[in-house]
Amino acid sequence: MADKTFLHWPFFEGRHRDLAASLDAWATDHLSAVDHSDTDAACRQLVTMLGEAGFASHSGAEDGTLDVRTLCLIRETLARHDGLADFAFAMQGLGTGAISLFGSPEQKADWLPLTRAGKAISAFALTEPGSGSDVAANTMSATLDGNHYVLNGQKTWISNGGIADVYTVFARTGEAPGAKGMSAFIVPADTPGLEITERLQTIAPHPLATLTFNDLRVPATAMIGEPGQGFRIAMSVLDVFRSTVAAAALGFARRALDEALARVTTRQIQGAPLFDLQMVQGHIADMALDVDAAALLVYRAAWTKDSGAPRVTREAAMAKLFATDQAQHIIDKAVQLHGGDGVKSHETVEKLYREIRALRIYEGASDVQRVIIARQALTAFQER
Repeated sequence: MADKTFLHWPFFEGRHRDLAASLDAWATDHLSAVDHSDTDAACRQLVTMLGEAGFASHSGAEDGTLDVRTLCLIRETLARHDGLADFAFAMQGLGTGAISLFGSPEQKADWLPLTRAGKAISAFALTEPGSGSDVAANTMSATLDGNHYVLNGQKTWISNGGIADVYTVFARTGEAPGAKGMSAFIVPADTPGLEITERLQTIAPHPLATLTFNDLRVPATAMIGEPGQGFRIAMSVLDVFRSTVAAAALGFARRALDEALARVTTRQIQGAPLFDLQMVQGHIADMALDVDAAALLVYRAAWTKDSGAPRVTREAAMAKLFATDQAQHIIDKAVQLHGGDGVKSHETVEKLYREIRALRIYEGASDVQRVIIARQALTAFQER
């Protein structure tokens, strides 16, 4: 049983505790029945289930306000139970984040009721083959042609690529060089000119794809916000959802700690539980310490954003860097404590070992977070 005492920290309100308890009970009763042998089918099923149960309703907000503590609690809880369930929920939020925060009333009315009910799957198409973390170097173009924009280029490593019903796509409209010349567009998946050119396979199976846009036409009304605001929109969305990546890592870490505790208290060595070895106790202590430290950083960032901070760039970067890196160490220790069973296919800790690695890369790799934190520290020092 995962530790729940953190829910009584002052970061949370009663509604957060009620939601966490409700979701945990639902996940226990429903997620184990999902067949993961077909990743696409499982992801579609999970989106539907989360919508029907009402949890996907938290992934978007028609009033433009997303409760980050709620998002983090949902991702932590789902990740502790099932990594693909966490993915399914997270992409509903990330995929429509720009619509929730910057969309017009018509754009929100068209898509948020569907994604929040689990009746449509969304995706966030930002990364390009030649740019990676350097978003300002994106080259995909969107050229105004009458009352339409014509999109040309490629996006890659797009989560839900190939199964999404709608994509939020970022393309260069050329108002200015670099970051100031990008805009965001809503692109339904059935729009002519959109091709799924590659499905990407990873160590932890998730729906991922490379998308190619060939003279794809969308009406000018498909633009989210104003021309040239795409970079700002993308960074604002990531500012919200980066903390939730940390929360997912925290969920994986909590599950690894629980699995390790179960192992060392039941596994016998020389007639005594493995836990009796002081070195094992040291590993457990380090794991428990890192879980709590990560939780404090995650929910500080979420609480700060929910308390009205316009940006939480520093707090979110710290949470993501620490939580994802330490979760990797925690899970590695759990694998070690399981011995040979730890690397057996389909064992819980083996699956966690594969799941955690990508979180240190997507939505800002760990080294990028270090750069962000250092720059934020320098700025704060210079402003004193």
